[in-house]
Amino acid sequence: MTAPTPYLLFPGFAADALEFYRGVFGGEVRAFTYEQFGRNDGPPSDIAHGQLDGPVTLFASDAGGDEDAVHMVGMFFSLLGAAEPETLREWFDALAAGGRVVDPLQERPWGDWDGTLVDRFGVRWLIGFEAGK
Repeated sequence: MTAPTPYLLFPGFAADALEFYRGVFGGEVRAFTYEQFGRNDGPPSDIAHGQLDGPVTLFASDAGGDEDAVHMVGMFFSLLGAAEPETLREWFDALAAGGRVVDPLQERPWGDWDGTLVDRFGVRWLIGFEAGK
């Protein structure tokens, strides 16, 4: 089954964001500058395309030309059940560092666990797992 993969546009700090997410999730980052792609619609040293390949895959670049940078309203990236509970707890804490916890990772009345946060780059996350996992 194919799932959507986030492609985030940042206002000049895509390289930092990709390294942050690599530090959280693990994996490998590949990034290419506007100059490497022969593009002139952004600063030559900014990221024209970057990718994190690992347990969580995402794409990122620096917004160029008339593109808007990431601004999330009314949505989260969901990592519900995406890994073992201990891993999800670690991801929650790592993503929250320098960001803002909206709702702590906690057991819910129905027995499952979840929590929400906004990371230091303004990306919103919903992380959780089923009870007994």
